[in-house]
Amino acid sequence: MHFASPRRLLSLRIEGDPVHPLAHKLLQDSRNVELVQRLQAEPRAAIADLARGMGLSAPTVRERLARLEEAGVIRGYRVELDPVALGWPLTAYVRVRPAPGQLARIAELAGALPQVAECHRVTGEDCFILKVYLESVERLDELLDRFLPYGQTTTSLVQSTPVPLRAPPLLKPAASAAAGRRSSAALR
Repeated sequence: MHFASPRRLLSLRIEGDPVHPLAHKLLQDSRNVELVQRLQAEPRAAIADLARGMGLSAPTVRERLARLEEAGVIRGYRVELDPVALGWPLTAYVRVRPAPGQLARIAELAGALPQVAECHRVTGEDCFILKVYLESVERLDELLDRFLPYGQTTTSLVQSTPVPLRAPPLLKPAASAAAGRRSSAALR
């Protein structure tokens, strides 16, 4: 497996499906933590370069990566695209409060619209938060009109992004072990 191709974003499993029991154990190993940190710093690093920098063999690094992937610590590798370069200069967050009985329709509609980059089911008065990319403010009305039959929307336009998307912090080995115990207890 060679990873020196398009730019990758390292994503860690932090929500959704239960975490594989090995995930926390793998992160107690300082070499695995170092490997993840190196990938975060240089997502396009080749396995040979990672191995050389860590003083390990390439097969060892490849095996460690495979275990981290199988355990769901590393969820995948992606290309990070610039929405402005693709013709989507406007980013907005849309909160949606579904009308009674319309919860499933909101998620279904969000999944069908290519402008919706993310859709999160959240607690609070609103049930969903959507991150959307738009060509212009005029297109915002068209997008919001698609949701209005199913609920109320509240929109915030993004002016700037002082902290761009980043992976969650890695826990120190002792904290990781405690989190693993809490996770295991919750699954019982």
